[in-house]
Amino acid sequence: MQRTLTFLLLFICALHANAQASYHISVSIEGYEQDFLTMANNVMDKQYIVDTAYRDPSGDFVFESDSAGLPAGIYLVVTAPDNNYFQVLIDRDQEFSLQTSTDQLSKVKVEGDSENQLFYEYLDFLAVQSEQAGPLNELLADSTISEANKAEFEATREALNKEVESKQQSILDEHPNSFTAAIIRTNKTTPPPAFDGIEDEQARREASFRWLRAHYFDHIDLKDERLLRTPFLQQRLDYFVDKLTVQHPDTVSAAVDRVLERMDPSGEMFKYYVVHFTNKAAASKIVGMDAVYVHMVDNYYANGKAYWAEEEQLAKMRENADKTRPLLIGKQAPDIKMKTRAGEDVTLYGLDAEYTILYFWAFDCGHCKKSTPHMKDFYAKWRPKGVEIFSICTKQSKLDQCWEYVDDKEIGDWMHVTDKYMRFYKDYDIKSTPTIFVLDENKRIVSKRIGAEQLDELLTALEKQAAANTAGK
Repeated sequence: MQRTLTFLLLFICALHANAQASYHISVSIEGYEQDFLTMANNVMDKQYIVDTAYRDPSGDFVFESDSAGLPAGIYLVVTAPDNNYFQVLIDRDQEFSLQTSTDQLSKVKVEGDSENQLFYEYLDFLAVQSEQAGPLNELLADSTISEANKAEFEATREALNKEVESKQQSILDEHPNSFTAAIIRTNKTTPPPAFDGIEDEQARREASFRWLRAHYFDHIDLKDERLLRTPFLQQRLDYFVDKLTVQHPDTVSAAVDRVLERMDPSGEMFKYYVVHFTNKAAASKIVGMDAVYVHMVDNYYANGKAYWAEEEQLAKMRENADKTRPLLIGKQAPDIKMKTRAGEDVTLYGLDAEYTILYFWAFDCGHCKKSTPHMKDFYAKWRPKGVEIFSICTKQSKLDQCWEYVDDKEIGDWMHVTDKYMRFYKDYDIKSTPTIFVLDENKRIVSKRIGAEQLDELLTALEKQAAANTAGK
């Protein structure tokens, strides 16, 4: 099937150490009129140009280097100007030729490489099966077909699926170490057992879920570095972490560890995925996932496993983790000594409340102004239930304007405090306003950095959870 490359980074990717000392790949495309071709590779979910070849006197395009080979993976030969492409496998043998045409770009003949011969044979087989299955899928999508016809079409489609499975198994049996076999294995899915012995439907679903998690990597060899440069591996690994894992920092961290421990700790794949999961945790908008970032820093960067990281980068990451660690959900919030508007000494821990909303704001902050009505409504509803607000205007050098705002908006009925030394900036790593922390009766952090409009929903959920826990005792 001819494909169009819709997202191609114009970036020359640095080649890493490879067992091959050179490569020489000749490409002939009948009907192609441009004077150059590009070759790109897949790295996780992106594509990078790695070489450009120009038409030689014979009309062919030769990608070559005498100084370094290409890292193994699935590569793309990309035409101009439309970015159409066909795939090619790069493995041990990196001297071969490819022939195709613009009419059927993915119909490739190969000389000099048994790996790509097997690969294209497999792709041709899949194309034929897909061509036969397409009309069947359309017929089965028609709600007006009779039950008899539906059964016939489903049986035919199932027969096609069996042929695909048989073809795949023959490749696995006859060419077990081939790259094509690795691609088939990595994308192979095995349905869980029926668990007929479990009568309860919910328990049966849970058993299936646990089985899928336990057997997810049965066919995926994460020590096979060839898989790094494929378009599907990241999707497979992210699915395990994001969909087959309860989205709690502890379980996500354990899932990431389970993925990474299956990789060669000195390999490229390990490097790319440590960086991937670390960046993903750092950018997450899910409350509490900063704990995953701290876990990654502590378990992969701070202990020397991140062999590629420079000392300056390591120092910055350790500093960020050290700032974040005391503020993780479940930690007891740092106590802070403050003064009231009247000049009385107070502490956060001295505030007796079922829940405490620690609220950092500024009178000239647009988002704070939008938050104020939500905070007023929230406090009016939840104050009778033992909830208090510990409110800090971050503009300590302009306290008069803070108090003017408090009076003007009529929000003086909850506690407003000050600290001329502004130690709260460091204690709570305040980078912007408004910033909210929700603390329980023991001043442990139960949520943080959420919007004022989310407080009512959060407290309602916490109240229901507490009632359920009490009923279950």
